[in-house]
Amino acid sequence: MSREDTLNELKTVIAPYTINKEMLNSINDETDLIRDLKINSANLVDIIIDAEAKYDIEIDYDSADKMINVGSCLDVITEKINQK
Repeated sequence: MSREDTLNELKTVIAPYTINKEMLNSINDETDLIRDLKINSANLVDIIIDAEAKYDIEIDYDSADKMINVGSCLDVITEKINQK
């Protein structure tokens, strides 16, 4: 799966928790989940749980702690997929 494919799937995971829906169309590696997409910290946990289910992966606490922007989310997801 390409990074772009993973990004498009990640958008569907993030969308229900995003207040700033307009920003979803233009997200990139630098897009901050809290500052740019206005996702609250409780919903970040939901996003991690949804990503685990979608990709059939397990995201440990240290990896989850790194998931602050779209690029780091993609990196963690790709890393976990490749570890399977």
